[in-house]
Amino acid sequence: MKLQEIIWLEDIVEKLERKHGVKRDEVIEVLENNPKFRFIEKGHRKGENVYAALGQTFEGRYLTIFFVYKRNGRALIISARNMSKSERRLYEKK
Repeated sequence: MKLQEIIWLEDIVEKLERKHGVKRDEVIEVLENNPKFRFIEKGHRKGENVYAALGQTFEGRYLTIFFVYKRNGRALIISARNMSKSERRLYEKK
């Protein structure tokens, strides 16, 4: 999967920092650092499904980024958090 553009909603960016302690730059680092993508569920609109990107920041933090994959390779970020233990095992099987 190739992401061409990241779409940010300011209320989501604020929630990521407040609730999960994840900064916008960390999300970008994960998405640029060869993440492992997983299909999560079908979206409400045809062709716009929800995916997770599992990866590491440049500092080594393991994160899971949830996004809606839109047409033309755009990703609408909807959440991001530390990886769970099971996600980390899946990521390390890479």
